[in-house]
Amino acid sequence: MKTIWHSLDVSLDTLNELSEDTMGAHLGMEFTEIGPDYLKMMMPVDHRTKQPYGLLHGGASVALAETVGSMASALIIDQGKQMCVGMEISANHLRAVKGGYVHACAKPLHIGATSHVWDIRITDDEHKLICVSRLTMAILAKR
Repeated sequence: MKTIWHSLDVSLDTLNELSEDTMGAHLGMEFTEIGPDYLKMMMPVDHRTKQPYGLLHGGASVALAETVGSMASALIIDQGKQMCVGMEISANHLRAVKGGYVHACAKPLHIGATSHVWDIRITDDEHKLICVSRLTMAILAKR
């Protein structure tokens, strides 16, 4: 399968280093896999990502979805000439999680010249579907 990434020289170490000193790093997010047409990331379900009932906070799931989808768009564009910014995100929270990790997989639904649309599936450690998210990214020319 042909890769969708702008550069084939992308490592998980580099992606995780780029995430230092960000909200994603604060929440414990970590890139775990890059394939020819997908990017994966995980996040702990702990004191940083739970709501008062002890369940994974929906906002943490949305932050995970936007983080993995945004980085995926950044890997597709020519960053010397373009930048990508989030336009819209939606999420359906399907199942509660109390601990362990959640795992997000971003796959493109649309890769256009001015927008990208990502399908992001979040599962728990047992591969049960937790959240389904759709992220739309605007692709802009750098000025």
